[in-house]
Amino acid sequence: MKIAPASAPKSKRLDPAMSELSLSTPERRDRALAALAEKPDGVIEQIAAKADVTPAEVLAVLPDGAAIVVPAERWEPIWKDLSTWGDILMIVHTEDIVLEVEGSLPDGSEGHGWFNIHGDSPIGGHIRKERCVSIAFVDRGFHGRRSCSVWFMNADGKAMFKVFVRRDKERALIEEQVVRFEALRQTSV
Repeated sequence: MKIAPASAPKSKRLDPAMSELSLSTPERRDRALAALAEKPDGVIEQIAAKADVTPAEVLAVLPDGAAIVVPAERWEPIWKDLSTWGDILMIVHTEDIVLEVEGSLPDGSEGHGWFNIHGDSPIGGHIRKERCVSIAFVDRGFHGRRSCSVWFMNADGKAMFKVFVRRDKERALIEEQVVRFEALRQTSV
């Protein structure tokens, strides 16, 4: 089953920082495309590992509109908007763990070289904001269902963390958050 992103803007796909990371050679691009073709709605990090490329390189070969990338300078307005969505799903995906936490994003503040997030939420900690080179709005099929997320990407071509639109009890995306996602993506481009 192929799921197309709804109302995806047809704007630029990659900012200069991501372009340097992504599609560095035709061979890497071909490997990313081949691995994506095998499991088009699979986990991006697993597709990247199979192709021996970065997740950024897989995002770069998704169909038009599925990954809209904006510069990291958009962090503040994007974070501020995300912090008003109510409970979201935050995922940190490394080679060793996929950590999923539901809660609201605290406003956050800068101090001591970190972006600090604390508040009345299970989501809290310290982020090395300066490592973020771009932010990707990803709207694609995932295991047969539409998935909408915002990826904060580092210079290694990996997601520092991702913020997902939540699902309801029937596993459908929460429509209010989908509308917020689409509006934020549109205004961030």
